[in-house]
Amino acid sequence: MGGTGAPEWLIREDAGQPVLLALYLRQVLGIRSPDELPYLRGIPPRVNDRPEDAQALLERQWREYWAMTVEPQAHPSPVPLDLVEGYDTLLALPSHGAEALRAAVAPHSAEALAFSQSAHARYRRDASPGSGTAYRAYASAIAEHERQIGRRAHSFELNVQVLPLNQRGVWWIGSLTIAVTDGLRGDVAAFDAAIHPIIAELA
Repeated sequence: MGGTGAPEWLIREDAGQPVLLALYLRQVLGIRSPDELPYLRGIPPRVNDRPEDAQALLERQWREYWAMTVEPQAHPSPVPLDLVEGYDTLLALPSHGAEALRAAVAPHSAEALAFSQSAHARYRRDASPGSGTAYRAYASAIAEHERQIGRRAHSFELNVQVLPLNQRGVWWIGSLTIAVTDGLRGDVAAFDAAIHPIIAELA
């Protein structure tokens, strides 16, 4: 976001309902991957009682759905997508190749939808009024990075998903997307320290 000819950076921050929905379903379906990403707070994970081959199939279909949800442009579906009944427009799965996942998510629509809507509303409510505060949080980290390396930051894009996870931290969940715990995002000094290595990696 610089002047003419200057490097530009674009950071989008949200608690996206499709991402929240996917993580809720991950938990209630007993999906392990991505292994490094903590669970959502307050949602008991399902005890896995499926046969090994059925679980492996479900995990694979969920991982494909997760990639399409987090970075849809980088992971387009090879087949048309169909909306899943009960999920409004928040859940669309491939018309072929996602049958196990489609059947598994069917009973969870009301609770999953309610969770994603309330968590998204809470993020919007807790986010500082006006977009300036969020912009300043990242601008300050970029300015500090530029001081440390003695040059302008390279142009880059970053998507930030602010999520109610049960561990505090930052995790890469896509090539241009990170997840950050809501509590960490709300702690100015801790967030500044946590975002610095991300900026350094990109810029």
